[in-house]
Amino acid sequence: MDWAPFALSIRTASLATFITFFLGIGAAQFVMKRKTLKGVIDGIFTLPMVLPPTVVGFFLLLVFGNQGVIGKFLQGFGHTIVFTWPATVISASVVSFPLMYRTALGAFEQVDREMIYAARTLGASEHRIFWRILIPASRPGIVAGIILTFARALGEFGATIMIAGNIPGRTQTMSTAIYTAVQAGKRDVAFQWAIIIAGMSLVMMIALNTWSNFYVKSERYGADAYEHED
Repeated sequence: MDWAPFALSIRTASLATFITFFLGIGAAQFVMKRKTLKGVIDGIFTLPMVLPPTVVGFFLLLVFGNQGVIGKFLQGFGHTIVFTWPATVISASVVSFPLMYRTALGAFEQVDREMIYAARTLGASEHRIFWRILIPASRPGIVAGIILTFARALGEFGATIMIAGNIPGRTQTMSTAIYTAVQAGKRDVAFQWAIIIAGMSLVMMIALNTWSNFYVKSERYGADAYEHED
């Protein structure tokens, strides 16, 4: 069994998660502060989650293809995105971005506003408030977003096959390897890849639930200890 699709999927999902982590929390902070057109902007950021992946892939082709704005620009420097490994990262990042964004936004909105107001009163900058108060207080939601983003990027298929193709050793991920195996009548190979993806996703979900329960219990224990001291 060729393990190249497994290695490529892990590399793609890891880099896509790293990218969407910063883009997601940045977008969540931006939307949270908006007072006008908040619903429109939120809808645009969430759109890749509700659109069919092939539609997302088509739009990415319009942007990064040889006739696209970015595609033409890169061609001037002798580079191309379509049918390369970066294309798998781009497609995985775009499709998984809404998960990071939505979980981060939900976590930010649940943070006690009084802490932020108090920090502003004490002269803390918005940058310091964001990294020292908002992010730590939103840790459960952010961790959940990271895990969900990785799992989604790991199994991305539709947009990936549209912009990156299915080139063995270059752009073939586990999901596209399943498609190739089924088309070739190799159901045993397809089943093996499907079990690997399903198993990894299940482990990540169990880890997320275990960590969430542990975090909630530790928070309750800390609150009870504080009340007992009082």
